Amino acid sequence: MNRQPVVALIGATAVGKTALSISIAENLRAEIISVDSRQVYRYMDVGTDKISLSLRREIPHHMIDIADPDEKFTVSDFAEKTSQAVSRILLRGKIPLFVGGTPFYYNALFHASLNAELPSDENVREKYETLANSQGAELLHMRLAEIDPASAERLHKNDVKRVTRALEIFDLTGKAPSEIFENGEKRDYGFDVLYIGLSRSREELFSRISIRLEQEFSSGFVEEVEWLKKNGFDERFNPLKGLGYREILEYLRGKITLDEALEGSIARTKAFCRRQQTWFKKFSPAVWFDMSESNHEEEIIALVKKHLSGEEISQ
Repeated sequence: MNRQPVVALIGATAVGKTALSISIAENLRAEIISVDSRQVYRYMDVGTDKISLSLRREIPHHMIDIADPDEKFTVSDFAEKTSQAVSRILLRGKIPLFVGGTPFYYNALFHASLNAELPSDENVREKYETLANSQGAELLHMRLAEIDPASAERLHKNDVKRVTRALEIFDLTGKAPSEIFENGEKRDYGFDVLYIGLSRSREELFSRISIRLEQEFSSGFVEEVEWLKKNGFDERFNPLKGLGYREILEYLRGKITLDEALEGSIARTKAFCRRQQTWFKKFSPAVWFDMSESNHEEEIIALVKKHLSGEEISQ
């Protein structure tokens, strides 16, 4: 198979991926593919830090606003629709530039994903979510370690969403998720990816996270969640359990103060940032740049051109 060379801009939340991606896209006549599990949902703009509509008119962005928050949207859906978007971009003589911080979406695109859609059951999922809430995430992780040590080793004990999904798959299939993935027929989308990794010190990232969330809370985030709640989109649906959204819904229900909602959102986002840093360290082939020193724009553009031309990149 002749593999299509593509480039992905990766890194933890608030590292500076979006701003740099705009500069790269302008220089290379690229179109951006958002690799973000929350930006796929409509009506969730402020809390997911979506690029403005005016910029999207200047530089086309894909995989944004393609599902409603109460709609089931799977990793397989993302991979399939993204593959189609890449084909259209290439036909127009443009370059696809992947940008985002959702590791499992990247894995589905670039490291082979299962052809078969795995079963799901909301009742089973809710059973484990309730168990995690009442007895703790560690108990859930211990349960997974008993039935699927390989998945338990891969997933952090606090990653309740994916631990729950792994247990759900086991309950519905009787097979360990790691066994299913190892032995199942996989879909290869034919991409040859180079990851451009952006990093900053954890202290700097945490500061940027706090500043960003403070700005979002004062710039319409609460009103956005209020509108979603009023229109029937609430924590029954996974997107509204996400960072910031869950805390603001608790505030709107009178369970916590607005300051507590902000503090909780910052704390959860920092924890997510730590997990992202751990996940992305394992991505390969990758070339990393410290964004604290400079934006490295010229170096990165030169590297992108080199990879797209088929030259070998030294890591």
